[in-house]
Amino acid sequence: MRQNGCFFYRLCFLVIFFQCVFCGDKESLLRLKSSIDPTNSLKWNGSDVCKWDGVKECLNGRVSKLVLENKNLQGTLDSRILNELDQIRVLSFKQNSLFGKIPNLSGLQNLKSLFLSFNNFSGDFPASLTTLHRLKTIVLSSNQLSGDIPSSILNVQRLYVLYLDNNRFTGKIPPLNQSSLKFLNLSSNQLSGQIPATPVLVRFNSTSFSGNVDLCGDAFNIPCNITPTPSFSPANPPLTAGKSHRHRKIKKIAIIAGSVGGFLLLCLLVTLLALCIKKTQKNKSPETATKKSEIAAAPPSAAGAASSSGKTGDTSGDDGGGGIGKLVFFGGGDSPEMSYSLEDLLKASAETLGRGTVGSTYKAVMESGFIVTVKRLKDARYPRVEEFRRHVDVIGRLRHQNLVPLRAYFHAKEERLLVYDYFPNGSLFSLIHGSRTSAGGKPLHWTSCLKIAEDLATGLLYIHQNPGLTHGNLKSSNVLLGSDFESCLTDYGLMTFRNPDYPEEASASSLFYRAPECRDPRKPLTQQADVYSFGVLLLELLTGKTPFQDLVMEHGSDIPKWVKSVREEETESGDEPTSSGNEASEEKLTALLNIAMACISLVPENRPVMKEVLRMIRETRAEAAIVSSNSSDHSPGRWSDTVQSLPRDEHLSI
Repeated sequence: MRQNGCFFYRLCFLVIFFQCVFCGDKESLLRLKSSIDPTNSLKWNGSDVCKWDGVKECLNGRVSKLVLENKNLQGTLDSRILNELDQIRVLSFKQNSLFGKIPNLSGLQNLKSLFLSFNNFSGDFPASLTTLHRLKTIVLSSNQLSGDIPSSILNVQRLYVLYLDNNRFTGKIPPLNQSSLKFLNLSSNQLSGQIPATPVLVRFNSTSFSGNVDLCGDAFNIPCNITPTPSFSPANPPLTAGKSHRHRKIKKIAIIAGSVGGFLLLCLLVTLLALCIKKTQKNKSPETATKKSEIAAAPPSAAGAASSSGKTGDTSGDDGGGGIGKLVFFGGGDSPEMSYSLEDLLKASAETLGRGTVGSTYKAVMESGFIVTVKRLKDARYPRVEEFRRHVDVIGRLRHQNLVPLRAYFHAKEERLLVYDYFPNGSLFSLIHGSRTSAGGKPLHWTSCLKIAEDLATGLLYIHQNPGLTHGNLKSSNVLLGSDFESCLTDYGLMTFRNPDYPEEASASSLFYRAPECRDPRKPLTQQADVYSFGVLLLELLTGKTPFQDLVMEHGSDIPKWVKSVREEETESGDEPTSSGNEASEEKLTALLNIAMACISLVPENRPVMKEVLRMIRETRAEAAIVSSNSSDHSPGRWSDTVQSLPRDEHLSI
């Protein structure tokens, strides 16, 4: 009897203990809400915390992913409350109105990803983050943080993403040496000194450091000032300081005057040269003129030749028929700074990013440091001006989180340019294949495949909701990674500008993304053809192989067998993209494979529409969320491990 009584008391104790454990997060979350949610944006009620708005995942009854983005939250964060949520893996308060210092988060030893961007946080870099050894992603962009970036950040050995841009950080950049670091943005701060040329940092280009006036580094194409600054000691005081100051002032004025004079002279010479070229080309055929235009160096220079009066700005100029040219902006509340003019664009330095079916793409860096991507169309005479304007106006009004927005266009008699946002994180092709152009990439983890597939399907469906509009050129190199690693479609709707009478210069892989019925450039593009391309892209995600052959013709009904054999090869080589052969993982891979197979049907009418494709992907991903919450870490340091935990908006347009 006594034993039964002891057992009963123990059982009661365990029940009470587990109830306290499970209710701990509830009480902490309610106290968090009371401190930062004065407008009652968070509708938290019910006993099941895991179903509350913003609680994306739970692990053993504890909150492991808390995503409270764009909720109109205000106030300061309490470190005591947050540290009670010690099972948190992903924490995001992005796009709110939180202020004050970022609290001490040393109690969140399980934290992997932290997103506090687009708030009003101030004070120093939170030193407590450097004690979190599982931390991989630190995104503190667009706040008012100041002080030095502490050297103790080198202690975060698994650091994968570090975004500190658009703050007020000063001092030198620590010699970051974490081999896991793949994404870095320190731009638009007040950092100074020479950028450490560590093997890790030299992998990043100058855009990761732009907007820091006193920052330099020859390895990053940011030249350092080698002129020594005179130093004075007490034994040798600056007795002639006043005279030296006047001398430097006169010298500076002379340099500025000389630079302005030289620039004006250069403009005059360019104008005269343009007039001479125009006069000599009057008797030449349009074909010759087009070829010569293609040989021009970069879009700013080329556009400058077509519009020698380019300094007229973004609203002046003729209709494109007189050669002066015009830069037209698309409005929109989401637009970044668009305070640049045609003259700013023409004077920008240009770097070639790639050449494609309809034109060449350049990265244009303006004197202000603002960066855009410019697409220079191959044929500036096709289609006619009216049709060009009408169609570019349609695609310029598209705004979606999974589309790279078209911000402006330039048109003149011999030149047509499209201006997009610049995406520094690169393309999906680079993610899968690295710098290799062969078909030797590695398949991504199945959770990453699902996330990317949903992003792409969502963006493609948004395009298809516009009657008659297609992407027309869907492939991995036309998918860019956004600031939060979301997949964004670019070059959509541009195949209309391809002249069907000109021979197409498409690579074999580009051709095999296309549906068989649309490989003839004279055939009209359809939304069903986009679905086929989407299916091929899914197979690329699953296998890491570019479509170097016609998959349907070569493998036919054996495509599933081929995909599984490719992934098994990777498993045998030591890289396990299927999470150790887990049955649930296999089910999700099979579901994705079935979706791809439906999309690449040779009969266009048998392919599902994008709304149906998106529904199937979301159902698969919803089931996968349960698997992810119950599974252990996988592939540490892999891109897939970070991306699958990144917060995303749930109110996607269907």
